[in-house]
Amino acid sequence: MKLYTKILIGMLIGVLAGFLVGPNSSLMPQDGVRLSGSAVVHSQADGASAAVPLATGLKAAKIESRQGEWAQVTWELSAPELLKLKKAGVEGSSRASPGQTLSGWVVLEEPHVTTYATIGQSLIDWTEWIGRLFLALIKMVVVPLVFCSLVVGVASLGDFRKLGRLGGRTIGFFTLTTVVALVIGVGLANLIQPGKWMSDADRGRLLASYESAAGSTVDSAADAPSLADQVIGIVPTNPFHSLAEGEMLQIIFFGLMLGIAITLMNVARGKTVVEFLDGLNEAMVMLVHVAMKLAPYGVAALLFKVIGTTGLSVLMALGVYALVVLLGLFLHGTITYGVAIRFGAKLPYFGFLKAIRPAMLLAFSTSSSSATLPVTKECVEDNLGVSNQISSFVLPLGATVNMDGTALYQGVAAIFIAQIYGMDLTLGDQVTIVTSATLASVGAAGVPGAGMITLAMVLTAIGVPTEGLALVLGVDRLLDMFRTSTNVVGDSTAAALMARLEGEDIRVVSPEEDAADPKHGFERTMEEPHPVESQHVDED
Repeated sequence: MKLYTKILIGMLIGVLAGFLVGPNSSLMPQDGVRLSGSAVVHSQADGASAAVPLATGLKAAKIESRQGEWAQVTWELSAPELLKLKKAGVEGSSRASPGQTLSGWVVLEEPHVTTYATIGQSLIDWTEWIGRLFLALIKMVVVPLVFCSLVVGVASLGDFRKLGRLGGRTIGFFTLTTVVALVIGVGLANLIQPGKWMSDADRGRLLASYESAAGSTVDSAADAPSLADQVIGIVPTNPFHSLAEGEMLQIIFFGLMLGIAITLMNVARGKTVVEFLDGLNEAMVMLVHVAMKLAPYGVAALLFKVIGTTGLSVLMALGVYALVVLLGLFLHGTITYGVAIRFGAKLPYFGFLKAIRPAMLLAFSTSSSSATLPVTKECVEDNLGVSNQISSFVLPLGATVNMDGTALYQGVAAIFIAQIYGMDLTLGDQVTIVTSATLASVGAAGVPGAGMITLAMVLTAIGVPTEGLALVLGVDRLLDMFRTSTNVVGDSTAAALMARLEGEDIRVVSPEEDAADPKHGFERTMEEPHPVESQHVDED
């Protein structure tokens, strides 16, 4: 069975499990409550009794019984929670003990108190580690793979002037497609006006439910560096620190400079360095193959959590907004990338998508273009024939600065939030959205949720209240999966286009050709290992 088929099955299992047995599934008994920061746990079900002091900071509890709109809840006091209560000087904390079961009463009133299935949450807790382990294994090889392949690729070019031409074309393509994506998103948001479809009740509920999360995002955006600082920060003061911290722009810059330096060295000395890094790069590729054995299970666990914790009420409230984003991503993927692939790279578009589908599926399930990078690189090289020199430069750069899906999403979200607040944005405001979102998307981390921080910057630029982030946080993780897939398609499109412009003979490799080549494919590589021959020579 093909790898992408296994991943697809894992995705389907995760989605179905999320809807059927997730914490927010309507088919499961809702026997637990989640409490917001403003929820109060009373000692009696009368509303007039005093609050339970030891319930300070309580986030979840189990329902024992119900009396109308009141529910009696119990929770177990853990050692870390007790330590926090003692540190805050909460009344009664000095007499409490870890493992003690406490009880109280809450009003079942959304959004301050929401119910969930404790069994479903337990299932997520038991399986989440599989998804996290899979992501950790993939991310483990990203930095050494990017660095080694980039240095080897640049050194193989021979003439670094060719690198300048490739870099200019790549950055130009990424900038153009980002602007096009924003224009599509802003145009659809103005045409359909999703903000006009949301009721005041839904608006109030969403603002209250995600108020604290929105505040954290705004704080992160406030600490973001300026554009000038970002440009200067590309040059690492300590390359080893950048490698250790996974700072992709700095790693790319250092790798480029090292590759250029090797081309200027004595050939014999430079060859030694390149051969070492090339061997290390191949070892990283093998590690990716090992990690991908866990892919179907990791993907299932990741999607189970995402779908299981997303409530249908949130999806219904934000349905029109989500559909506008998805429509924009679809149009951008089929029109913008379709034209670039068909007339620029001269490849059949659907054949191109088929060639990169393992990367698309992985991007969808992980919502991380950086984590998907090793698989994307293997897809474009093995299934499209793009050279290592091109893919090693274009793809890491794309995973860092090419955020078309994120930019389109930000354009729609900014206008949607403005419509909810009844703000009429001028043409100048909408030009500001396109400009600021383009700049903000450059350097946005290729990890889940980074788009929300840049969205906060866009809202600030046009004077829309940043508290409005709470209106879209409910479906952000779901939409993040779609926009990350779009980003990966854009990176792969750029790699294929640049390879064609550099005169490479690229084409979609047929399944028969792929099956006939034992060096290609995750399954065949794992099934047919090639041990390294020992260089030891007996001296007898």
